[in-house]
Amino acid sequence: MSHTTSPETLSCELEAVLAAIHPVDRAQAPRGQAHLDNLTKPRGSLGRLEDLALQLFLIQGGQPPCADPMRIYTVAGDHGVNEEGVSLFPQEVTRQMVLNFLRGGAGINVLAATAGAQLYVVDAGSCGGGYDDHPALIQAKIAPGTANLAKGPAMTREQCLRALLLGVSLADSALADGVRVLGTGDMGISNTTPSTALYCAFLGLDPVAVTGPGTGLDAEGMARKAAVIRRGLAANRQAVESGEPLAVLAALGGLEIATLAGLILGGARNRQMVCVDGFISTAAYVAAWKLCPAVADYCVISHASAEPGHGAVVKALGLWPLLDLGFRLGEGTGAACAMYLVRSAADMYTRMATFADAGVAGAGE
Repeated sequence: MSHTTSPETLSCELEAVLAAIHPVDRAQAPRGQAHLDNLTKPRGSLGRLEDLALQLFLIQGGQPPCADPMRIYTVAGDHGVNEEGVSLFPQEVTRQMVLNFLRGGAGINVLAATAGAQLYVVDAGSCGGGYDDHPALIQAKIAPGTANLAKGPAMTREQCLRALLLGVSLADSALADGVRVLGTGDMGISNTTPSTALYCAFLGLDPVAVTGPGTGLDAEGMARKAAVIRRGLAANRQAVESGEPLAVLAALGGLEIATLAGLILGGARNRQMVCVDGFISTAAYVAAWKLCPAVADYCVISHASAEPGHGAVVKALGLWPLLDLGFRLGEGTGAACAMYLVRSAADMYTRMATFADAGVAGAGE
């Protein structure tokens, strides 16, 4: 994707991606469920692991599910709204954490390795220049951070399109390497603020009800943050009231959030399961879902974030997070933990004996 590509061409490219996303074929579900019910266990006794196995079976076109290889993309971006004092941490921490990821010292490095997932770090929009080359780093900076959403649009429409299509290209690169399961991760100081603003705009939620502590704000800090989000919604009223997903995402989102939304869209087009991480990644999921509701078939919300507003969000979406571990780190850490369960589900489906295989009498025999 060249930086000389026109916004019109970018729009056409995104439309082509959206048009290529189709719901899974649920006519295949009875066959997959019959296999699960014939495994040597009481029906349904492995609970949500069975749900995961059936979802992966449908995503993969009715084939015996396979989880590996798996890959997490942790995408970095900075936010102009940081100047409003919505985080306890300085913006420089985004860049410092990217370097920590590349040294292997962060939570996501440890948990991705434990889960057996590949990890790539993507610079979609961190402040400053480029980084030294590294085999795990994808340098795709669209801009050195966003504008301040409290004063106007965070991104131009063109920047938002480029970020979305960057995410699609990440899914495509993974597909070319045989990756079947994707995980979303983020790094960006102050990114709970644009995420909360997106939830309010897309789901009609109130800023006070959704705003949480992020990096550790006290009650006064959260009240100030909610007021900043309210100002952002007012400053971008035209985009919010339009209801156009791309306009809302450009006005209130972030470069890493839009990239993750594109990753979800690309994964759905490619029939890859996407393990959506926590508060930030769920905002990316909502944007992708608004652009194309069929992405829901391909995604699992990995965990219930400890950010207080996440519960209201998943309730509004009618979703049930897979895990509830009190996580609020981001980076893709919840997705990594969910990936272990996805592999467990696939292995359960393909490696457990059936009643006939094992010579075990089934229920009622």
